[in-house]
Amino acid sequence: MPTPPRSPRSTAAPQRRPQPPAPRRPAPPARRRKPRWGMRAVTTLSVVVLASAGIGHAVVTSLDADIARVDPFKDMKNRPQAGHGMNVLLVGTDDREKISKEERRKYRLGGAPCHCTDTIMIVHISEDRERASVVSLPRDSYAVMPPHVDRTTGERHGGHPVKLNAAYAEGGPQLTVRTVESMTKVKIDHYLEVDFTSFMKTVDVVGGVQICTAAPLKDSYTGLDLPAGRHTLAGGQALQYVRARHVDGASDLGRMKRQQRFMAALVERVTSSGILLNPMKFRDVTRAVLGSVRADKGFGTDEMLDLGRAMRNFSPSSSEFTTVPIGRMGYAVKGVGSTLKWDPVKAERLFHALRQDQPLSVHRQRAAARIVSVAPQQIRVQVENGTRTPGLGRRVNAALASTGFRTTRAPVNATARDVKRTVVAYDPRWDRSAKSLATALPGSELRPVKGLGPTLKVIAGADFERVRKVRAEDPGQGEFGVVRGDEVACT
Repeated sequence: MPTPPRSPRSTAAPQRRPQPPAPRRPAPPARRRKPRWGMRAVTTLSVVVLASAGIGHAVVTSLDADIARVDPFKDMKNRPQAGHGMNVLLVGTDDREKISKEERRKYRLGGAPCHCTDTIMIVHISEDRERASVVSLPRDSYAVMPPHVDRTTGERHGGHPVKLNAAYAEGGPQLTVRTVESMTKVKIDHYLEVDFTSFMKTVDVVGGVQICTAAPLKDSYTGLDLPAGRHTLAGGQALQYVRARHVDGASDLGRMKRQQRFMAALVERVTSSGILLNPMKFRDVTRAVLGSVRADKGFGTDEMLDLGRAMRNFSPSSSEFTTVPIGRMGYAVKGVGSTLKWDPVKAERLFHALRQDQPLSVHRQRAAARIVSVAPQQIRVQVENGTRTPGLGRRVNAALASTGFRTTRAPVNATARDVKRTVVAYDPRWDRSAKSLATALPGSELRPVKGLGPTLKVIAGADFERVRKVRAEDPGQGEFGVVRGDEVACT
């Protein structure tokens, strides 16, 4: 999980005195300052994070000893200049030593691990704690390793070309951080390393994670076998899902998109289930993660509290996921093999956005169609005429259908025929679809109706004028291929 910036030190309010000796001139209001990493009040954070002043800090403090420590920043020089917000290098390794033999067989985890990175991501937490940006770095990316000493043989190496995931095998966390910083010019503030065991436990302790797939997913290498539709994945099956590389021709790039979608669904699960407001549940989730995680020495109790505070502000719509733009596939390197070469111009723009704490998804305001989180083609609509104007229902139905909505093509008259404002009635479970539909109907009213089901209802009112064009952002069409968290949940 990403670690947010530390909050400013808060100033405790002075206690009231029964009889102050003399009235004091009120102090001028303090000027608001941007968060600074070294300044925070632990007690205040525990109240905000867990809504329990005496419990939160005690609960999290007891977990600090569970974290295995590494020093990925030791003796590092000539590092990039620090930007705004906080950057965490999240590394997933293929370590499976704590997984039982039965689970290894069940989830196809046999064979010796290569002790290399299976996943590499830069997780950026915005300075205002309102946005998380996750950038996947393909493990087969072409990289030039900085000069280093091989951690296994002790041999000194000069800079040489490799695949990015080889940095961990040759020099562990420190060389991985150095290589990523050299390639991106993004300063890494924290390092978190998660293995297969930690991943499976985390998914299980939150009660599983829900994903949707439009087509069946089958991978004989990992054992993944999912029919099309909605699924709640437990730890082992979730591991199969994020490891699968042979379900289509996209190989590692396809796998990274599934990893991004899974992370977005995990954010949705954690932030919508009350976990962060329940001290005991928060402790269980944190213990599941930290029991088999390695982190830099600066990631401790206070950072966990900061993390909880930031996560309370996150929502699927405030998180965005992308992969570094690729300029050349199958770039052959002698002695290394086939690699992926980044697009130098687009990649630099992407990492510049991280350094400047800017959102990765830029929605063009002058676009012909408004961007919505759910595509019109995925939303089924029943139209009702809420007025006495003949043919209004048919007109609204036709306009919605031409924009892409799946209408029933059988509009009917509403019970009430004096509706002034157009209404979008929806089951609360389909609220994202309802918001997308309402975007297409300027000025319409959203009205939740429990038990309505997956078909949304539009009751056309006297105010109806037009249907606005809308479309879902295509993850493959944007400059950086950004996937927002609210674009991956089931509808």
